Amino acid sequence: MELEAGALVAGGDAIGRMPSGKVIFVDGALPGERVEVVLTDTRKDYARATVTRVIEASSGRVAPPCPHVVQGCGGCRWQHLSADAQYEAKVRIAVESLSRIARIPVSDDFVARAASGVQVPPSGYRTTIRLAFDSEGRPGFRERSSNKVVAIEECLVAHPLLQSAIASLSVRRGSNVEVTVRCSTTTGVVGAVVHGDETEVRGLERVDVVGDGARLVETVHGTDLVVSMGSFFQSGQLAAEVLVDTVRRIAGPEALSGAFGQVVDAYGGVGLFSATIVPAHVAVTLVESNPFAVADARHNLVNHRATVVESLFEDWQPQPAGLVLVDPARTGLGSPGVSTLVATRAPVIVLVSCDAASGARDARLLAEAGYELDDLVVLDLFPHTHHLEMVMRFRQSRVADESRSVTRFVGGVVPPAA
Repeated sequence: MELEAGALVAGGDAIGRMPSGKVIFVDGALPGERVEVVLTDTRKDYARATVTRVIEASSGRVAPPCPHVVQGCGGCRWQHLSADAQYEAKVRIAVESLSRIARIPVSDDFVARAASGVQVPPSGYRTTIRLAFDSEGRPGFRERSSNKVVAIEECLVAHPLLQSAIASLSVRRGSNVEVTVRCSTTTGVVGAVVHGDETEVRGLERVDVVGDGARLVETVHGTDLVVSMGSFFQSGQLAAEVLVDTVRRIAGPEALSGAFGQVVDAYGGVGLFSATIVPAHVAVTLVESNPFAVADARHNLVNHRATVVESLFEDWQPQPAGLVLVDPARTGLGSPGVSTLVATRAPVIVLVSCDAASGARDARLLAEAGYELDDLVVLDLFPHTHHLEMVMRFRQSRVADESRSVTRFVGGVVPPAA
């Protein structure tokens, strides 16, 4: 089947239409291209397809710089798109999602501010990767939507410190073990976590530390942070640096100074924001559910006026706050998280979202609760993938009535997303 591809959408595919008019999501196509495709899935309302031949190519199309892409590796789906075009597409996806799902008015100024973000270099940026192993026991990554593993010799986006670990690790044939490796650009230490039976992995002696509790040290914004192997960290040190700087700028010095009240660092991880951009004398409450990250945060904030709470954010008892920094998982806050967030009555909220659709849904819920989105910056911290970061600032658009309880969305009864 031949068709013309339209815009790239959240998830990374280009959208198009079949001759019948049914919407089709096309993997491997770029906007404006004429392509030949093969159907991979058909549903009542839409279909999915993969490009088999490009008939008329986009000016943004480039040859994938990594040889493993043509072998089927599914780790970097946008290597056929130029770096500049990747960022432009991510900005458009973010703005379109906020307009369509959250019904945010879009102006030229809004788009310009969204596009004022930063791209990290497109190679060697990842300091954490998770390896699978093929049937021969060689390290690699899975094909898209498949359990098949494509063996690799080296990874284009992995930090140079990880390349020797990739080359040295293997498992016994037929093993389903996976291994996460992480490096510190500050100290050069490389760590590993085995997901499965550690005795099945060969080459662990080539890394420095092993296990969830093993600690690395990374320097961000001039601050040394302890990061356990079992804790979440950004895609790399440079990505963390860019994100911290953007959140600092979006939040503003007044809110970070504690002038409006204490700072709440929700889904705070190892204390990336609290330890780097919140002054040590400002009261901060960090809420995090991962026990390894909680231990790291307590270490990283030992000289701060900080309280670290081990809890799911939606289960945390809300406290009054002047600023909330919130960086949830890819699924977003959802109604329980937004309810807890709104209950702090913070005049300023900075929401970091790594998924355009979930970020837009959260923006819609916040708007329904009386918050207005007044700034947005899109970051590209995951080059060669469709993943993005949206850093959004919300301000109270109406004064809360202290005599009334805060509306809490429970039981799945929430304002419609679209």
